[in-house]
Amino acid sequence: MGGLPPLAQGLRHQVAAAGRPGHRDAQNQNYKGHGLSKGKEREQRAPIRFKTALMNTLMDVLRHRPGWVEVKDEGEWDFYWCDVSWLRENFDHTYMDEHVRISHFRNHYELTRKNYMVKNLKRFRKQLEREAGKLEAARCDFFPKTFELPSEYHLFVEEFRKNPGITWIMKPVARSQGKGIFLFRRLKDITDWRKDTRNSDDQKDDIPVENYVAQRYIENPYLIGGRKFDLRVYVLVMSYIPLRAWLYRDGFARFSNTRFTLNSIDDQYVHLTNVAVQKTSPDYHPKKGSKWMLQRFRQYLTSKHGPQAVETLFRDMDNIFIKSLQSVQKVIISDKHCFELYGYDILIDQDLKPWLLEVNASPSLTASSQEDYELKTCLLEDTLHVVDMEARLTGREKRVGGFDLMWNDGPVSREEGPPDLSGMGNFVTNTHLGCVNDRKKQLRQLFCSLQVQKKASS
Repeated sequence: MGGLPPLAQGLRHQVAAAGRPGHRDAQNQNYKGHGLSKGKEREQRAPIRFKTALMNTLMDVLRHRPGWVEVKDEGEWDFYWCDVSWLRENFDHTYMDEHVRISHFRNHYELTRKNYMVKNLKRFRKQLEREAGKLEAARCDFFPKTFELPSEYHLFVEEFRKNPGITWIMKPVARSQGKGIFLFRRLKDITDWRKDTRNSDDQKDDIPVENYVAQRYIENPYLIGGRKFDLRVYVLVMSYIPLRAWLYRDGFARFSNTRFTLNSIDDQYVHLTNVAVQKTSPDYHPKKGSKWMLQRFRQYLTSKHGPQAVETLFRDMDNIFIKSLQSVQKVIISDKHCFELYGYDILIDQDLKPWLLEVNASPSLTASSQEDYELKTCLLEDTLHVVDMEARLTGREKRVGGFDLMWNDGPVSREEGPPDLSGMGNFVTNTHLGCVNDRKKQLRQLFCSLQVQKKASS
């Protein structure tokens, strides 16, 4: 692709195929140079130019956002919600203005590829054990025993033989939507799989075998109406150094359409809750879908188990979000132009213990029902509020719409003022997952008070 052209007078260049980010030339009387420091300047100037290749809820939200205009092909942009393939090919050849924002971190895969996520969590657990002891390290015990294949095949076989008869699940490390996943209980199934992958038409000698993870299958999932489900939770990371992460109040439980049983491990409609899988089930109802909003799920659990047990479960989930982000904090390239909206997949077992299944860099933004469309529209609107291209926020907010700031270089307290970390027994984290999301009211109050502050200071 060739090297970068020389920079001249602060201009930033980008490969032509994807347009150029963030420079407005001197012909535009409102814009000179690059980067804007104050919201006041930004608001008085040209609109925010956005680009995306995703034709779903995201495009609706971007097109309806006041003061934002779409650019196509080679046009210059200020905000790009790109896909990860664009990032892989172009990020290192792209030079961005101060105010430009892009929707992925350069090496997001450290958290979102199944094998790297486990590798980083194992390393972080060892580090915690060395630095803080076994009790703290045990707070990382939220992912099932996992091996990468083929590289850890012999370790896997050793573990497999220790526990004959239990169920394992195989997942390709870099695929999504349930593709390539299967369950097994016999080593023969793995040796058959290895032969199949090597002998298939698309596996030529010069192409390596696709990497998989073999993971102990959670055989005692919590069931509702006899059916298995997992939770999709949204976490927005604005920075890794320092770590600054927001948790969205809404999300959903995704149900399988078929009653759970371990007697039929080949039936993907029983064991995989991905919508892409379930919507091909003969029992799937397009209008009804197979989702519960998290608020409904939390209320259901509270009625069955009481508020204390549910509070503990949701606090354990908070721990998963923070520990997983901390596990990659030192390896992710924390570029100030980047943010990322992650989709966490969490499974709850019968003991109300949450397990991290995976983290998605590109959670589906396509709606499967009207309720799903409303959730994703609000989620994306609030993501843009936090990213704050308009530079309206002060940076001290602990809540923006449906997002609550849960980590800001340290835990964030629900109480006002700096947290008293000496008395962590009374400390309550600023998270409200599955709680009431009165985002419209909160946004009205927030932007109204910001306007008042702005007038007072002008």
